[in-house]
Amino acid sequence: MGYSFGRRSASNLMTCDTRLQAVARRALGYGVMDFSVTEGHRSLLRQKELYDDGMSQIDGIRFKGKHNKTPSEAMDLLPYPAVVNGINVWNDHQRFAVLAGLIMAAAAEEGVTVRWGGDWDGDGNNADSTLHDMPHFELID
Repeated sequence: MGYSFGRRSASNLMTCDTRLQAVARRALGYGVMDFSVTEGHRSLLRQKELYDDGMSQIDGIRFKGKHNKTPSEAMDLLPYPAVVNGINVWNDHQRFAVLAGLIMAAAAEEGVTVRWGGDWDGDGNNADSTLHDMPHFELID
């Protein structure tokens, strides 16, 4: 089954570092899972809104994140479709974990090191993380 990025995902992906673009395209090309790119570059205003809503620990004023760089050194990905077997994707950590595996495999093949927001320390156990940002993937310098 071949997947391709829709117009919005492609546009969001273009705001990302070329290494992240290559990783996302390779992962989608595996044909295992369809996913959307919900965010790449994030304005400081958008960052502040997410912080104010409790959705980010980075305020965009005192601290800027990898989404705030140009090009973005982070991307947020969402498994598609949003609901499978009556389970909303936001409650389906297994689908995020499968996506993370695809991204990590693609990154390894591209020679890029990334960190997943569902397992910040990269030890394969997300139970030891206090913050779970399941859609988030970022470059590690």
